[in-house]
Amino acid sequence: MTVTIYGSPCESFRKAKEWFEKHSIPYVERNIFKNPLTVHELQEVLSLTSEGTDEIIATRSKIYKDLDLDFEDLSLMELLNLVESHPGLLRNPIIIDNKKMVIGYNEDDIRKFLPRKVRKRQWLQLYTQQLSMVDG
Repeated sequence: MTVTIYGSPCESFRKAKEWFEKHSIPYVERNIFKNPLTVHELQEVLSLTSEGTDEIIATRSKIYKDLDLDFEDLSLMELLNLVESHPGLLRNPIIIDNKKMVIGYNEDDIRKFLPRKVRKRQWLQLYTQQLSMVDG
């Protein structure tokens, strides 16, 4: 499983990288401004979304506001071409492996990249701690 963190240097991008390093999970970092995602790669990212383009487009970004477009009027291919040429339209970071994706940095969401046995062990430790507090 190869995890890729797509984004540009910002607080969320840095926190995501630190989280993967802390948990000894290898990752590949890709600066989307130096090496933008292609239309094909954007289609692969979209295949992992549950909300489509709404999930990956940064509607509060400066570039989104500066373009002053009605994104609803664009075809999917027009939108993907626009994102390819304006990577700042993407939310940051986008973290994916072959099956999972997390957009933005949220420590609860990012835990899905931990191996299942590690998540299970951590859950059991937390459950045991809570039981001892109730019994205590």
